[in-house]
Amino acid sequence: MRFVIQRVTRASVTVNGDSRRSIGRGLMVLAGIGRDDTEADIEWFSKKLINLRIFEDDEGKMNLSVQDIGGELMIVSQFTLFATTKKGNRPGFNASAPPERAIPLYNSLIDKLEQLSGKRPATGEFGADMDIDMINHGPVTIMIDSKNQE
Repeated sequence: MRFVIQRVTRASVTVNGDSRRSIGRGLMVLAGIGRDDTEADIEWFSKKLINLRIFEDDEGKMNLSVQDIGGELMIVSQFTLFATTKKGNRPGFNASAPPERAIPLYNSLIDKLEQLSGKRPATGEFGADMDIDMINHGPVTIMIDSKNQE
């Protein structure tokens, strides 16, 4: 799985032109699910995300997690994180998991994050046309690939 994590003061997603979902201070996460991803990737990443210390403490150091600050999560599926551009100028997406495999894993990710955080993450809608609006605080943006755990 590949993730782009952004520390935000607020974020919202509009699905198919309406249905708006939003969060306040917390993490906006774009989640890409690859063909080889499993529940083990979800388990590892969920714990990493909840405990990732990227919020500032009283001394201005990134020393607090989203849990520590009582922050919120937004998770949006993003198959384009597995784009390949080696050949030509049009990206290929063969490394992305097909929907019948990706949707259950995406839902499992949401459930695991709810279990760990005690709050249901806001989400986009898998496969839908979405617009994301956010304020990236810092800015802080971190990329994580669950296949690079060491």
